[in-house]
Amino acid sequence: MTPPHQRVRIGTFLRRLLPSIRDYRDVPRTWRGDLIGGVTVGIVALPLALGFGVSSGVSAEAGLITAIVAGMIAAIFGGSNVQVSGPTGAMVVVLLPIVALHGVGAIAVVSLMAGGIVLLAGLLRLGRSVSFIPWPVIEGFTLGIAVIIFMQQVPSLTTPDALDPTTTSSNALVAAIEAVAAADWSYLAWAVGAALIVIACMQLAQRIHPGIPGSLVGILIVTVLSVLVANPLAVIGVLPNSLPMPSIPTIDPGMLPALVGPAVTVAALAAIESLLSARVASSLDATGPYDADRELVGQGLASIGAGLFGGMPATGAIARTAVNVRSGGRTRLASIVHAVVLLLVVLLFAGPVGMIPLAALAGVLMLTAWRMVHRATVRSILRSTRADAAAFVITAIVTVSVDLIVAVLIGVAFAGFFAIRQLSRRADVHREPIAGEPVPGDEQIAIVRFDGPLMFATADRVFEEVTKVRGATVVILRMSQLEHVDATGAHILADIVLALERRGITVLIKGVQAAHEGLFRTVGVLASLRDQRHLFSDLDAAIAHARDHVRRLAAN
Repeated sequence: MTPPHQRVRIGTFLRRLLPSIRDYRDVPRTWRGDLIGGVTVGIVALPLALGFGVSSGVSAEAGLITAIVAGMIAAIFGGSNVQVSGPTGAMVVVLLPIVALHGVGAIAVVSLMAGGIVLLAGLLRLGRSVSFIPWPVIEGFTLGIAVIIFMQQVPSLTTPDALDPTTTSSNALVAAIEAVAAADWSYLAWAVGAALIVIACMQLAQRIHPGIPGSLVGILIVTVLSVLVANPLAVIGVLPNSLPMPSIPTIDPGMLPALVGPAVTVAALAAIESLLSARVASSLDATGPYDADRELVGQGLASIGAGLFGGMPATGAIARTAVNVRSGGRTRLASIVHAVVLLLVVLLFAGPVGMIPLAALAGVLMLTAWRMVHRATVRSILRSTRADAAAFVITAIVTVSVDLIVAVLIGVAFAGFFAIRQLSRRADVHREPIAGEPVPGDEQIAIVRFDGPLMFATADRVFEEVTKVRGATVVILRMSQLEHVDATGAHILADIVLALERRGITVLIKGVQAAHEGLFRTVGVLASLRDQRHLFSDLDAAIAHARDHVRRLAAN
């Protein structure tokens, strides 16, 4: 049975993951800013939700549904006070190949599976794991996503039917090249013109006033022009004027094994992006801390909810979250209002929204991708250490050419390798002289001092350095300056003691730290000593014992 104190801790943890009235205690003070922030981010999110829905190979409707349902659920159950969730560019990059391989119907199933995995990760308290991803890897990942999002828009500018994921390459760069090679040049001129109008409006609006929704203005202008002037541009099409009823998607049992891998990838991406976004959001203003485990629970429930309504997996969106904070949002009310604004668009303006040209959405996403890359950040990373610059470049290249999660894993492994190598260089072991007036026989006593970490990366080198000691009958291993020790390091230390003792050299250990003592006992370092009295906490006492041992040997 679970002990009572553990049951109390588990109960406290589970209650922490649930919504509480405390989440809204600041609303009486912040409600005006929350309303303004929610409405603003709702307007900003509309074209992004439509665009990401189309670019994912699913539909604009799925993008809107995800923004509404997932945005509402994550706002209530998530761990951040200001996080805005919905479809994102990174998720689109993962979903497009899934649609190409398994069809649109698989997306809702993947959303349910991935949501369940993220929910479980939150319940298992894995929220802080994102802190192990180095900054250069995150930025390389972001650069790769931006490149993919930009390239994904190229087919929609070349021909009206180029968005069919079953007829294009799953690699965005290859698909863009193929689309340009097979472009309908008369259509291309219209589409590029529409995209440039939207981009120009977004750029001008930013210069005039950051609060002006330039993407919405540009889309409105292009849509009106497309209605007034005959043109070949493809449009979003008919959208429903209400949300569908929730239902469990049709699941083919034979397809489930093939969807496990994609679901894990989607879940990992959802967790990473959401936690990074929440962490950044907590530093934007006085919005309060975030609970990483609760954030995973909220995002898991959000993707499950979106899947039940026919949507797609969702994540926290840093761009929309930043707009929310800059516009005055300070509590969950702002994110809830954002979802309500999008719901009103579906209920009241589904017809006009369906007339938006796809090329206009491509313009929004292209400029969004461009803005994702901060040139100053790229320069600072490339001018930092060679290891960090290499991790950044490799992560970006693998993201574009292979896979997002593979890129993160390779980037983390690469950065970890160089971090461990740099750490191992701090490890030092050297023979030091006996302080004070020399005594006859001191030449037979070797004091070997350990500095820095003793770990798997340094174990062999340390073994060679210590065991090559010559001319000594007593070796004092001085441990007081030893830093981190792992199991491999402790094991090699036990091997050092045994190797010296086999050569007839008496080994004394001095200065074992309390933090290392448990590991030393478990691995057998202390048991390898010839006598437990050979363990000392004072160097002078160890030297005195060593001198006495040398005198006894000389007397015999």
